[in-house]
Amino acid sequence: MAVEQLPLFPGDEPQPVGMHAGLAAGAHLDAAMKRFEQHMVQQDYAENTVKSFLGDLRILKRYLDGNPPVGEISTKDLQGFLHWLQHERGKPCSPKSYARRLTTLKVFFSWLADLGLLRSDPAASLTHKPVHTPLPRILYDDQVEQVLAVTRQMMVGESTADSKPDPRPHLLVNLLLHTGIKKQECMRLRLAHIDTSDPAGPVIHVRYDKAGMQYKERRLRLPAAWTRTLAAYRRVYEPQDHLFPCTARNLEYVLSNVAKLAGLPDGLSFEMLRWTCAVRDFQARMDADRLRRKLGLSQMSWQETEARIVRLAEPAL
Repeated sequence: MAVEQLPLFPGDEPQPVGMHAGLAAGAHLDAAMKRFEQHMVQQDYAENTVKSFLGDLRILKRYLDGNPPVGEISTKDLQGFLHWLQHERGKPCSPKSYARRLTTLKVFFSWLADLGLLRSDPAASLTHKPVHTPLPRILYDDQVEQVLAVTRQMMVGESTADSKPDPRPHLLVNLLLHTGIKKQECMRLRLAHIDTSDPAGPVIHVRYDKAGMQYKERRLRLPAAWTRTLAAYRRVYEPQDHLFPCTARNLEYVLSNVAKLAGLPDGLSFEMLRWTCAVRDFQARMDADRLRRKLGLSQMSWQETEARIVRLAEPAL
């Protein structure tokens, strides 16, 4: 998997003599990290990217055993750091984590070099190693039908001899299968975020409280039949605010029970239904950027995700 090189944004505005984007010549690593954080926020880097990059740089600082001037950090130092991560740190470093930390070094030191704080970029000659991560599990068409057959039976109380009607599994599975929302997004979904006024199909609004996450907000349509399932669910469970007034663990148990009744050997999870939704939309020829926005992904995250979706969809194409 190729790890995306983030775009760099060297400042074009004149800098005071001896200063570079608020950093003095000979700046130490701590000061450079603080200014780099400001730079990432100003350039609208995703919140998770900012946290990950800063975490990687803090690990580098611990490895260097102090707070050296950035101009004194050499390629040999960075090569030693990468070797230490994999073989000497004493903690596992997955191929994906290794690749991201290498990207952190390349972005950070290239940014410093573009500012003129370094004579040369010590990370420029570092090379990416290919990352091989297993593909996520998805449901194929026949398995989707098995799952929906089970949830329909549960909805009318026919899954076992002593069952009572339970519309929650059918509501949950269809929600995840058609929208691909994440577990956290599902748990935050409120009744006020659901619009059932359109006979063609209800719409859910995925909301985020943090300003930096607003790019993830989106409107997603569900099949018209979901409105009827929702009405049945509300009669049984009487939610007042959140759609699912329970813990995520409760819903994971619901999915696990559905998987058992459907005879799915790999189980059933939020993540599996999210990937299944993405692959089915890809197979239906949904525009790539529309699918990215539907999943609430940044451009950086989409590069890896799209490649995996294509690979998952290959057997069916």
